[in-house]
Amino acid sequence: MVKVLGVDIGGTKVRMSVVDEAGNISLDEKLPTQFPLYPYLEEQVLRFMALDPEIEAIGIGTHGFVDPVQGKVIYATETLPGWTGTEVKVQLERATGKHVEVENDANAAALAEAKFGAAKGYGRTVCLTLGTGLGGGIIWDGKLLSGGKHGGAAEVGHMILYPNGVLCTCGREGCSEQYVSGTALVRRIKEAGLPITPHELFIQAKTDPAAQKVVTGFTKDLALVISSLQAAFDMDIVVIGGGVSESAELWWDEFAQHLDTVLLNPLEVKVAQYENEAGILGAALLVLEEIK
Repeated sequence: MVKVLGVDIGGTKVRMSVVDEAGNISLDEKLPTQFPLYPYLEEQVLRFMALDPEIEAIGIGTHGFVDPVQGKVIYATETLPGWTGTEVKVQLERATGKHVEVENDANAAALAEAKFGAAKGYGRTVCLTLGTGLGGGIIWDGKLLSGGKHGGAAEVGHMILYPNGVLCTCGREGCSEQYVSGTALVRRIKEAGLPITPHELFIQAKTDPAAQKVVTGFTKDLALVISSLQAAFDMDIVVIGGGVSESAELWWDEFAQHLDTVLLNPLEVKVAQYENEAGILGAALLVLEEIK
């Protein structure tokens, strides 16, 4: 049985797991993200390799713009200070002697949903991750659309939704993730003067007009993002994951109504099957498909 190490790097935690070719997870750990990040990552990878000498390769999904050919982080916000410019693949292959692949974390999650999850069997998939930001991963006829000269392919969260809108962490104004993400919901709630969390928002919206107004703005904007993506890709399915999707049963019906009014053609939309597992499974798939 082939085993690889999957690593999912976020702003607050790093998840590391040994994954086999059937998608089974073992030696699963969640560690606090520490800085400087690369020396910490190398130390933890070497520790895992000592725990399981059968690890054959290493797949890494990370926040930020990634050049997957070079395995280099082209740009990361201050969520991961000092991570921009890190040549992860070269350094980690030198340290471990193992094959290493590096990708954007949302792209990795899309791989997992296409291989094992909600998009299994579909040719063209757009996977949206509604977390701290808005991540996007696109599977085009079975292949991951990623990379690009600046590592920015499929960065759907940085498509401008409202020109001259809310300032984004990328330095521009009006990016989609400032309206469609967990962070965006927190901002919308604060601006509405509501002393509640995003999850409480969706519950309170049933009886509170102010809360309902916030939910309507969020669901309309999510529908607009998907409509624009359909015009570009004419995908078979959209899969929605990330922390905000965990409350989907509370806002899905309204979202679907808004979506129906802006789509060019009918489109299947599902909640992600692998909520907490998608990132780590996708990171593993980066190398599992190559060595099986």
